[in-house]
Amino acid sequence: MKRKMFKTVASVAMAGLILAGTMVPTMAARKDSTLLTGKGKDVKNVILLISDGWGSNQILATDYFTDGKAGTQIYENFPAKVNMSTYSFGEPGTEDDLDSVYTSSLWDNFNLLKNNPTDSAAAGTAMSTGTKTYDAAIGVDQELEDLKHIAEDFEELDKATGVVSSVEFSHATPASFVDHNASRNNYSDIANGMIQNSATDVIMGAGNPNFDDNGQLRSTPNYRYVGGEETWEALLAGTLGNDADNDGDIDYWNLIQTKDDFEELQYGNAPDRLIGVPEVYSTLQQSRGGDRYADAFDVPFNDNVPTLEVMTSGALNVLDNNENGFFLMVEGGAVDWAGHANQSGRLIEEQEDFNRAVEAVCNWVEENSNWGETLVIVTGDHETGYLTGTAGVYDEVKNNGAGEMPTMVWNSSNHTNQLIPLFAKGTGAEIFKKLADETDPVKGNYIDNTEISVAMRELIN
Repeated sequence: MKRKMFKTVASVAMAGLILAGTMVPTMAARKDSTLLTGKGKDVKNVILLISDGWGSNQILATDYFTDGKAGTQIYENFPAKVNMSTYSFGEPGTEDDLDSVYTSSLWDNFNLLKNNPTDSAAAGTAMSTGTKTYDAAIGVDQELEDLKHIAEDFEELDKATGVVSSVEFSHATPASFVDHNASRNNYSDIANGMIQNSATDVIMGAGNPNFDDNGQLRSTPNYRYVGGEETWEALLAGTLGNDADNDGDIDYWNLIQTKDDFEELQYGNAPDRLIGVPEVYSTLQQSRGGDRYADAFDVPFNDNVPTLEVMTSGALNVLDNNENGFFLMVEGGAVDWAGHANQSGRLIEEQEDFNRAVEAVCNWVEENSNWGETLVIVTGDHETGYLTGTAGVYDEVKNNGAGEMPTMVWNSSNHTNQLIPLFAKGTGAEIFKKLADETDPVKGNYIDNTEISVAMRELIN
């Protein structure tokens, strides 16, 4: 029998808001279409970039270290800027208590943000499908029924789709935009679902079975994140594919692994379908050896793997083969990992890598498309680590100048439910301002994460 999932009170009442005795709607479908803009827009391409684990302080710390001042990232100057709530539906078997909704502000209780935060699977599924679900769910609802991914909307319009990540490609966030699975922990099943059952055109991410976290060859391969040995060997042989476009022909995967191959993919002709698995196991850089708590960029990087920027550029070169347009999700996945480990230096490294990926996207738009046909959205899935400038105080990290580590305090090793930023530019970007009709007493208007897919669907349909 399928499990019934109920909403927990704490998971609803987070995210920087006063609820004043009313429930937060759980479905993005609550929006009246008259609130939305975008009708008649010619949205050809949508690129969604997700810094897994970011919040305002993660951005600010990286700005301070790299530039010595705030507001220096290209996305921080996008015309549409709102905040976003991230809570999930709740844990299996919990009771729905409509009479115990919080009525006081989290601004009076520092620890309130720590209660029952979402995970990346539920948050990614909410953004991809427009539906709240339970933690660990990959593209399924609380009844374990498959939900429709935004990528499937694009595929129905004969557009290309892709996902790119700096962590394993079968990890929660990329998986939640492609596959359907009851648990994010079923990595092998998820990888096979992504590779063999989806119509996705580009999949890129770590998880290479033959290399460790330092990019060194393993004595014994570990096929956990790539769907098992049989799937990997078929990818190597070029014999794995499916009829992704329903034309009666098998669309085979082209596999690349080396740093040189990723760099070459950025330019010239590219295949129509590609899977890229860099020569590293879990993350491009965050999990490498050395002093994991050193200042940013003090420990030498793995030199055999591409950056997220390079992977993003290569993915765009594949996807723009489709004249109808495309959807691409790019994840800076190890921002979250650094947050869990309270690694201030590696957090800045990972956020900087993500920032360069956003720049690569903007450069592609200006050189190969235009802002009148392409929408770029930059956000996160939740905050990780409860990063502040003062222990036990929800304040900003403190600037110590370019090249110097900011004053940063980690108040948790887990996710939080604070509001996180969303930035958008391009055709239809103003839709997010229309959707931001809920108000926080300090941060102002905000949207819910389910409304990302509402916006995209409104713009392409």
